[in-house]
Amino acid sequence: MRIWWPLWLAVSGLGACASYDGRTLVPGKSTAAEVEATMGIPADRQVRADGTIWWYPRGPVGFHTYAVRIGPDGIVRDIEQRLTVENLGKVVAGKWTKQDVRDLFGPPFLTAYMPRQQREVWEYQLRDNVDFRWKLWIQFSEDGIAREVVKLRHPDEDPPGMPGKE
Repeated sequence: MRIWWPLWLAVSGLGACASYDGRTLVPGKSTAAEVEATMGIPADRQVRADGTIWWYPRGPVGFHTYAVRIGPDGIVRDIEQRLTVENLGKVVAGKWTKQDVRDLFGPPFLTAYMPRQQREVWEYQLRDNVDFRWKLWIQFSEDGIAREVVKLRHPDEDPPGMPGKE
C-alpha cells in the first residue's frame, strides 16, 4: 500500500499542473467562469477601466505570477506571466510608484518595513531565461516612490557548504 502513495501524489500533481498557468484557456473565447474553473480563485482582482485583472501568484515557493486580463464582457483578453527579467528592466527607481509596480508584477510575495530607513519593501521571486532563481526587493519611501530595486541570486542557488564555497 505504501508504494502506491507516491504514485498517487505524482498523478494528482500532474492534474494540478495543467491549471498552473492557464494554458488551456483561449484569449478572446474563454470566459471568467472558465478561468476560475481552470486556475482557481484569484489571489486578487484589480478593477480597471478596460476590465479586470485577476492575479495568480504561484507561491509560496513559486516564481511566477499570472495576470489574466478579463474584459467587461467577461471574456479573457490575455494571460501573461509577469515576473520576468524583461519586466524588471522596466522598473525605474525614483519614478515608479507602488501602483506602477503593482500593475506590472501583481501582489508581492512578501512585504516588510525597515524603520531606520523608513522604507517599505516588497519582495518577489523570479526566474531568468537561464533558469536561475532570483530574489527581487523593491524599496519604497513613505511617499510611495520606488527608491531602490535590488535583484540578488536566490539563496537556494548557492547554499552554504556546497563544494567550492567557503
